[in-house]
Amino acid sequence: MAHDVHAPDGAYLSFWRERHICTLTTQRPDGSPHVVPVGATYDPEAGLARIITGRFSRKVAHVLAAVEADPRGARVALCQLEGRRWATLEGRAFVRTEPELIADAEQRYAERYQRTPRENPDRVLIEVRLTRAMGNV
Repeated sequence: MAHDVHAPDGAYLSFWRERHICTLTTQRPDGSPHVVPVGATYDPEAGLARIITGRFSRKVAHVLAAVEADPRGARVALCQLEGRRWATLEGRAFVRTEPELIADAEQRYAERYQRTPRENPDRVLIEVRLTRAMGNV
């Protein structure tokens, strides 16, 4: 079932505000999928999803390589599920290093996951400009 990325219904938005671990799917250089668990936040007003991570992770390397090949961004998907409920966000990802954007993403993570992320001087932000939302919640 499709949802409006910028104006999801209440149940969909509520599901994205609950504490769930997500999966992030990026593409390896050979085109195969790379799927890893992440914490993510969804900001429908801005049309963004945010993932904080270490700058030397494979997911960051995949996003950077994809952006180098296509400046429109790396095609990615975020998914979460619980029982029969599931939700997926798709979009174009970029790696952001601006301290104020990382601090904002850390605050959003802390709100969703009820815990402050550990200190990480190598932290970056994967920012996903959302193009599609789907799910059954």
